Amino acid sequence: MADLKGRSFLKLLDFTPEEIIGLIDLAAELKAQKKQGIPHRMHTGKNIALIFEKTSTRTRCAFEVAAADLGMHPVYLDPSGSQIGKKESIPDTARVLGRMFDGIEYRGFGQEIVEDLAKYSGISVWNGLTNEFHPTQILADFLTVRERFGSLRGVKLVYLGDARYNMGNSLMVGCAKLGMHFVACAPKKYWPNETLTAQCRAIAAETGAVLEFSETPAEAVRGAQVLYTDVWVSMGEPDAVWAERIADLSPYRVTLELLERAGGSCVFMHCLPSFHDLGTAVGRDIHKKFGIDCMEVTDEAFESPRSIVFDEAENRMHTIKAVMAATLGLH
Repeated sequence: MADLKGRSFLKLLDFTPEEIIGLIDLAAELKAQKKQGIPHRMHTGKNIALIFEKTSTRTRCAFEVAAADLGMHPVYLDPSGSQIGKKESIPDTARVLGRMFDGIEYRGFGQEIVEDLAKYSGISVWNGLTNEFHPTQILADFLTVRERFGSLRGVKLVYLGDARYNMGNSLMVGCAKLGMHFVACAPKKYWPNETLTAQCRAIAAETGAVLEFSETPAEAVRGAQVLYTDVWVSMGEPDAVWAERIADLSPYRVTLELLERAGGSCVFMHCLPSFHDLGTAVGRDIHKKFGIDCMEVTDEAFESPRSIVFDEAENRMHTIKAVMAATLGLH
């Protein structure tokens, strides 16, 4: 694969299709080695900082396990564990951490924060999620899709729900880069912004990708290999938006009927966590207020054989490992 040593992984727009495929190939190789019990401690003695302004189960576990497998020591900084942006500016924090660590992961708010960490730290920085982009998730998603269908080119992926933020944005970029068929299916006000869409259309013109936007689920899913969704209200948004989102997005809920309408090979994907039942405090609160027992996906669809969400969740670790291994230098 291409030499990515010293690069940061901030958004897929920064990488060529060949570089993205190279990272997916490396993830598959490292996954196979882990399954076979073959050690790959290629970065023994290195230290990385994990900055989490937004908490996460999968992202934290993926980075910590991947770091351990590579022989590295991760230091976790939660919202109360650093002065980033409070008593110390982002540039100052970056320059301090850059003197102590070999790499920095950031999961939090604006994309400009992770960009500044990369600009000022002098070391590799990895985006664990910002409001605008979630690139490590997309690598995991695409590894999972390739494992299922054998290739990525031409695969039709329909994203149902609020496509304005990190997941809708990143899936659109990833599909454009890799010559896939992306459909955002939602009310028009929930489509990705026009600037990013124009960028992706230009990329699609080079790669042969197809980008579509629809307000009609029954039509949008026809012939799809993947139906993808995410929670309707993101971390940090006020509770007041629940009523509006439920009213606007309930017609875009993924159901078993919608999966069957898509076709016999269609699978369901979700970056998790998911509100598919009453097993969470949020789910129970929404049920009490609005009388619904699921949100973006029904429990029947989530638990069906078509659901590959836990393959996808596992692949977070393998693809994150590939990103760290490649940007810190393969040897």
